[in-house]
Amino acid sequence: MEKLRFSTLDSAGVLLCLFAILVRFTVTAEQDGENLSGLSTNPDKDIFVVRENGTTCLMVEFAVRFMVPFDVLALNGIDLITENAYLALPRGADIEGKCGSQDAHIHISWNDNAYTLRIYFVKETSGKRHDVWKISKVQFVYDTSEKTHFLNSYNPGKHTASTHHLSALETPAGRSYVCEAKQTLTLISSDHQKGVTVAISDVQIQPFDINSDFTFSEAYKCITDQREQLEETLPLILSFILGLIIVITLSVYHFHLKLTAATQSQLPCDRSMYKNM
Repeated sequence: MEKLRFSTLDSAGVLLCLFAILVRFTVTAEQDGENLSGLSTNPDKDIFVVRENGTTCLMVEFAVRFMVPFDVLALNGIDLITENAYLALPRGADIEGKCGSQDAHIHISWNDNAYTLRIYFVKETSGKRHDVWKISKVQFVYDTSEKTHFLNSYNPGKHTASTHHLSALETPAGRSYVCEAKQTLTLISSDHQKGVTVAISDVQIQPFDINSDFTFSEAYKCITDQREQLEETLPLILSFILGLIIVITLSVYHFHLKLTAATQSQLPCDRSMYKNM
């Protein structure tokens, strides 16, 4: 009886272990990232998608460029000079992400993990009782021992640049954020507090509440794009108003001429008629 008991417990333990492994594998398989940058007609623009249970739960489209300061040794072999490395997010990047009801993130890595861009999103209730989502943190991990962009780097190694108390791209829940204009973020690096600049343009992002697979929800335009659109349409509106004023003025003047001519035609032509009146 005792042997049977141990045998049953062992079998139950094995089944639990198998179940745990299966659950872990299933969860891992349910959330995966896809790089769809090849579908973009803009060679500088990348498209990344995170899917859960075979359905799109996070989409990002943007063009990203980085300016990273790093130290090199001066010619005298004593002083340090700060130079800038300029790099862009490539199309062949690897992607992983996580979707959630209140928080989500996407990690984009390339060049054998020499570079990693991490973007974190949160959804919360604003002061007006409306749900909004926004970017809460951006991190950029870079390796100055990578020779393509960091030539002759002094004391090379990996560094992490991060934002602090970030609240960016605030958007009503259920909508995607759209902005063609360039926006810049300054990240503070672990490399002697240097400022790393991240420039983002041609953006469309939605980390929550995607209703259709591979399809963004209704767009919420950034203030910069709205202002530029107004600046483009304002001259047309003013031209239309000016043209309308000119047409009204000419019409009134033409009507005045006709009225004057009609009045004059009713007056007597011979002055002698005035004497007989």
